[in-house]
Amino acid sequence: MIRPEDRLRAAGLRVTRPRVAVLSVLDDAQRTHEHLVVAQVADRVRARIGKVSTQGVYDCLEALTRIGAVRRLDLPGSGSRYESRVGDNHHHVTCRSCGVVSDLDCATGSAPCLTPDDTHGFVLDEAEIVFWGLCAACASAPDDHPLGQSHGQSHGQSHGRPSDLRTDSDRTSTTSTGRTTP
Repeated sequence: MIRPEDRLRAAGLRVTRPRVAVLSVLDDAQRTHEHLVVAQVADRVRARIGKVSTQGVYDCLEALTRIGAVRRLDLPGSGSRYESRVGDNHHHVTCRSCGVVSDLDCATGSAPCLTPDDTHGFVLDEAEIVFWGLCAACASAPDDHPLGQSHGQSHGQSHGRPSDLRTDSDRTSTTSTGRTTP
């Protein structure tokens, strides 16, 4: 993998400690197949270089996203997640129970993977696809674990499912009279 400093220089960005640290954190996360939210990036950057503001981390992530060194994932029900795996047209699968996100290689190999019947005049260059389901650990969990209860720790994930990742059907229940309640 090309060093963070070299990627910054090649993109014409000034090499700064925060930018190098953010890119290094995301490179490390890529090796462990993690997709980090800003708070996770900020915590790991602070562990590397000490004091840095959350706004500084946001600014680095924005600059790195703009030059294509970082990809931002905006998944429904979750804060933006970031990764440094870019340029290979991969997709993602997200667990509805614990919130873990994993990479999926593109089935067709080239972008865009899907072509709609009507492009409405757009010239398409990418299709962002997110598959949703249950990861293996959540799918095999005993039925006494209600959907939404995080058991991410039990299958090696350092993050549980955020409560706001639940779908609308997760937030409602049906009473014995057939009435749906939140």
